[in-house]
Amino acid sequence: MNIRRNKRFTPEVSTSSLNDIMFFLLLFFLIVSTLSNPNVIKILLPTANTAQDINKQQVSLTVTSDKRFFINQTEVSEIELEQAIVSSIQGIEGPTIVLRFAKTLNVQELVDVMAIGVKHNIKMVLATDKN
Repeated sequence: MNIRRNKRFTPEVSTSSLNDIMFFLLLFFLIVSTLSNPNVIKILLPTANTAQDINKQQVSLTVTSDKRFFINQTEVSEIELEQAIVSSIQGIEGPTIVLRFAKTLNVQELVDVMAIGVKHNIKMVLATDKN
């Protein structure tokens, strides 16, 4: 009688805990991605010594250094800018528009956009970077 035991070792990897690890990683990256800044249009803002936070519902108007206009990250032509501003503030009580102008633009270009706000009685605030 030949009685021999099978002494071969078969390596195994337990993957039961990998599901939990992957779930926690997915949850972590979902939470971190929602904390990122939603304003993805990169421009250099002018700097200021003091800053004030706005807690109202607001519309963002960004003008890049090559004079491209974005209202809440939607590109608008300069000709359609006034109509797009008026349509974006519809239904907002006491509308506030945060102006994000590139620091390389002329003051006259800023005044032209602010004149639209004065014409339609819209409060406009210029965004700046802290020193």
